[in-house]
Amino acid sequence: MRVAGEAEDLPEADRADGAPHPRETLALFGHGTAEAAFLDAFTSGRMHHAWLITGSKGIGKATLAWRIARFLLATPMQEGDALFAAPPPETLDIAPDHPVAHRVHALSEPGLFLLRRPWDREKKRLKATITVDEVRKLTDFFGLSAGGNGRRVVLVDAAEEMNQNAANALLKMLEEPPKNAVLLLVSHQPSRLLPTIRSRCRTLPLAPLPPGAMEAALQQAGIETGDSAALAELAAGSVGEAVALIGQEGLTLYAEIMALFESLPRMDRARAVKLSDQGGAKGAEARFDLTLDLIDRLLSRLARTGATGAPPPEIVAGEAALLARLAPDMRAARGWADLSADLTERARRGKSVNLDPAALLLDMCLRIGKTAERLPL
Repeated sequence: MRVAGEAEDLPEADRADGAPHPRETLALFGHGTAEAAFLDAFTSGRMHHAWLITGSKGIGKATLAWRIARFLLATPMQEGDALFAAPPPETLDIAPDHPVAHRVHALSEPGLFLLRRPWDREKKRLKATITVDEVRKLTDFFGLSAGGNGRRVVLVDAAEEMNQNAANALLKMLEEPPKNAVLLLVSHQPSRLLPTIRSRCRTLPLAPLPPGAMEAALQQAGIETGDSAALAELAAGSVGEAVALIGQEGLTLYAEIMALFESLPRMDRARAVKLSDQGGAKGAEARFDLTLDLIDRLLSRLARTGATGAPPPEIVAGEAALLARLAPDMRAARGWADLSADLTERARRGKSVNLDPAALLLDMCLRIGKTAERLPL
């Protein structure tokens, strides 16, 4: 397997912290419709040479791509008289003890090329983008004789991380794909891709996971969930986001932020100072970022409640009543939406120029309080 010159012991750009790599995850939960669509195209002879697997980050796109790759490389191509051909496959499942599964897990499958952000050996870190040099390695990959069942698979994760030159180089291969080659492009933000790349792929959209599927996926990864329904709602159906939230006690932090909002329209300043000091402490960069994300999420839920007239499913007990009180109508929805559009981005810009993170968080809290005072609550 070609992996752009990397070794296994280096950090992997396509692995989420605290979670198994997608190639190590054999079962996929909550995406039966997408699997069925791919399998239907395969069995009906309408296989596209390029697939764009889209959806929010952490919901299983890469896991599906690796399942498809194993399936394509392990399933014999139909030759000769169809009368004596094997029955069409009914699932993408490939047995864990299959030789292809072993080779894929070990990153040694010769029919698979993994295109991802490479390791910069000089700077000792992952590169910020997928460069054109990585894409050009596909020429050598396709120049070799196809082994196994004759298919070759390219997996790009994530496609929007290609720089302009890399994207243009890949586009040429999409326009003139080699025989028996399938390209699988994983994308969290397909709008960032060249329109010409999108137009040459068949899109396979994935939806956020419901609580049951989320719990099953986390259990497969060996992660205890606790309140899976609340976690699924806070993580917006993303397993990757849920793993991060569990590791940083995100549900507890969200409850603390909600308690601060409970004091509105007259904000509890002492609680605001405590939240700001904890999120802005030295060495607490992850806590700072998570605090911003969760404040933004709560503001978005307020805007949604005011716009629709109905609060979303509760993350913390009593949240529905709080959302209904603070966002009773469309005017309030617009007020919270306008605040959300500017608030967290302003704090991130301030931190990027080394302003005191605790002061930035406190300023956010005070601006939330002023907004609440202006609204007809």
